[in-house]
Amino acid sequence: MQKALGLLKEERLVVGRAGSAVTVREHRQRTMRPASYMAPADSGDRYRWLTEAEKLGAQARSRLLRVAEVAPPADVSAVLGLPEGGTALLRQQLLLIDDEPVELVSSYYPLEIARGTAIAKRQKIKGGTPVLLAELGYPPRLSVDRVSARVPTQEQFTALRLPGDLPVLRTLRVVRSDGDLPIEVTVMVKAGHLYELQYEFTAE
Repeated sequence: MQKALGLLKEERLVVGRAGSAVTVREHRQRTMRPASYMAPADSGDRYRWLTEAEKLGAQARSRLLRVAEVAPPADVSAVLGLPEGGTALLRQQLLLIDDEPVELVSSYYPLEIARGTAIAKRQKIKGGTPVLLAELGYPPRLSVDRVSARVPTQEQFTALRLPGDLPVLRTLRVVRSDGDLPIEVTVMVKAGHLYELQYEFTAE
C-alpha cells in the first residue's frame, strides 16, 4: 500500500500531508490540439502556443534557452538531408504554464534559410517562427507529427523538473513549405503526466 501511494505521489496524482489523509489532486492533464499551432499568428499577435494555452485559463510563457548552429539528432538530419556532421540552426526554448515547465522545444532550420535572419538571433520572434518563415517566402503548408513515449534524457529530466521515473512524450514535427521543402524540424518533449494530444482527421 505504501509503495502504491508513493508511486501516485511521484506522479503528482495524490497529495499527502503529515497527520492528514491522502487526497486525489485535481485533474491536471491538458488536452492539446497540434492543429491549433500550425498556421502563423495574425500580425502583431503573440506566439500561438501561448494564446492557445491561455484559452484554458492558464498563464503561459516561453523562455529562450539557446540559439546556435549545431549537428542535429540523426532523425532530424535525415529529414533535412544533411551530410554526416552537417549543421542546422537550433532554437531551443522551454515552455511554462503557471511557472511550471511543461515542454522542451528544440527547433532546427536549414542554414540557407535561417542565416542572416531573425531566426539566427538570440531574441524572441513576434508571433513565432511560422510568421517569419511565411514573410521570408516559406509559408507552412504541411505538418507531420511522429509521437513516441521515451525515457527522458538527463537534460530533459532537469529542464522539465520531472517528479520521478516518468516517461516523456516526444514529438518529431516536420513542417514543409511549397515544393515539399522541409523548413522546420522540431523535437518537442512534453512531461507525460501533464499532457494528452488530440488529433482530428478524416478517412483517406
